[in-house]
Amino acid sequence: MNRSTQPASGLATVISGTLQSGTSSRPALYERSGLMTISQAIDAYMAAYEGRDQSRAQRMAWWQAKIGHLTLLEVDEDNIFYAIEELSSKKPRYYAGKDADGNSIYKAKNKPYTTATLNRYVATMAALFTWCIKKRLAPKGWSNPCKGIEKSPEHNEVVRFLSNKERITLLNACKGSKWPKLYLLVLMALTTGARSGELKQVKWEDIDWDRSEAAIHRTKNGDRKTLPLVPAVLQELKQFKGPDTRLVFASTIRPDIAYHSDWVWREALKQARIKNFRFHDLRHTCASYLAQNGATLLEIGDVLGHRNLSVTKRYSHLATDHKSALINRVLGEIQ
Repeated sequence: MNRSTQPASGLATVISGTLQSGTSSRPALYERSGLMTISQAIDAYMAAYEGRDQSRAQRMAWWQAKIGHLTLLEVDEDNIFYAIEELSSKKPRYYAGKDADGNSIYKAKNKPYTTATLNRYVATMAALFTWCIKKRLAPKGWSNPCKGIEKSPEHNEVVRFLSNKERITLLNACKGSKWPKLYLLVLMALTTGARSGELKQVKWEDIDWDRSEAAIHRTKNGDRKTLPLVPAVLQELKQFKGPDTRLVFASTIRPDIAYHSDWVWREALKQARIKNFRFHDLRHTCASYLAQNGATLLEIGDVLGHRNLSVTKRYSHLATDHKSALINRVLGEIQ
């Protein structure tokens, strides 16, 4: 069987086993000929992937369907460019539950893919190609096809956060949700600034009741983080206390995975009549409230777990009171 027709799953096993063994043996199957297909490379990459990006598998599956048949030698910058151009003209879909036969239902959103999402699709492939070069799976001297793809500008300086009225309305809607833990999940996101994926990895054993904290063992950036828990969150947590090894937000069907809360979240937004608001905007809301109440950008960045202060600067226009107090304290006597 030649390299281009080798089953992807078998190839992933061979590559993964060889790369992890640390031996110098090199199966003829992947001798840097460039005949490995993108689909095979993706299977090998995902078999070795240890990151926390839960959406990476979905993006990789899209790339497999789009250009998976091409080999490393065949794929070029144009393949990436035109695939992204096509994606930019489509509307993303979201999971909307199951039909009467148990089949998954996906519905199209009203808006096209954002530039940030399109950039992530390119970044996903760039990471794959870099990995192939690092693991000596690509031909010698081979250049990453994503190098020539310019990153689209992300106009994310506009921050959407809840007004006081919206916050009260939304939290009340969450309290009446069909999923009893939605209010707890939203309240934790709002008061800690944590991402949905971070909250959904928390187990009961990660909660320190004496210190009023919850441990996040690995964030999106690969760091460890501690979440301070306000009294209202602790009170709500105590109502659902479960086995130490169980996820706090476990699925009601499969306790080993997190509950799929998208549908109840959308219902709560609809009931609260709140539009153009994502779950991730709860993180922005937390930061915005901190900024408006005197927190410095450094403090906000620490709460959110930002590695780069430039990311936190989107909230700088809200921290006017703190800047005004600083200027008057240090420079107010100058005449």
